[in-house]
Amino acid sequence: MDTFQIIILALIQGLTEFLPISSSAHLILPSELLGWQDQGLSFDVAVNTGSLFAVVIYFRHELWNMFTAWVSSMVKGTQSDDSKLAWWIILATLPAVCFGFMAKDLIETYLRSAEVIAVTTIVFGLLLWWADKMSRQELTVYQTGWRKALLIGFAQALALIPGTSRSGATMTAALMLGLSRDAAARFSFLMSVPVSLGAAILVVKDLADSSVPIDYQALTLGTVVSFVAAYVCIHYFLKIISRMGMTPFVIYRLVLGAVLCGFIFL
Repeated sequence: MDTFQIIILALIQGLTEFLPISSSAHLILPSELLGWQDQGLSFDVAVNTGSLFAVVIYFRHELWNMFTAWVSSMVKGTQSDDSKLAWWIILATLPAVCFGFMAKDLIETYLRSAEVIAVTTIVFGLLLWWADKMSRQELTVYQTGWRKALLIGFAQALALIPGTSRSGATMTAALMLGLSRDAAARFSFLMSVPVSLGAAILVVKDLADSSVPIDYQALTLGTVVSFVAAYVCIHYFLKIISRMGMTPFVIYRLVLGAVLCGFIFL
């Protein structure tokens, strides 16, 4: 890949990873529109690492408070709001881990098609619109509870289907369960940390077993661009949804799905 392709793909990853608009739907566009080749496993690791750094640094205070409270709950047996939230995040991560392990080959073989991505982009966009309009939006992130956390976790597992959008599915479920827009987004962002970390470790393992040469300059550039894009995205997304809700992202998903359908069926 040349420098232009690296920057564009890293921007796509960084901007779409945390927005409810499906990063997988966007990552097929360069190949469909411009005929670009697959960016490769090592580049996927780099841009996902950049996105992971962004969410960890942005929520560093919340994550540190959750971690120390969680450790305290293990050592002293005392529970606080932050320790409960940490346990809920762990619980919400389990469905994606289990389903991802069991269904990985099925998804890779049958569901990573442009047709599936186009349909899920539209269908789950409409579900996000419905959830945003019908939700009570009265619960804070500390009022999630283990039952709601587990249900949001199952939504995250469903997002293993390409085009669904991990953040879109989890925010949709959180809104349906009564969380406010801000709480739904924050819970989704916090959930991304263990999932992204686990996925990165697995991909690094696959990469270590691969004999493909690695372009470290391209990986460094991709990581930096993805980090900056993801950090800016998180910051402004939290501001936008408090004023405008999810409607702009729903409209965008419907347009994107229609564009993908145009490339596929026309």
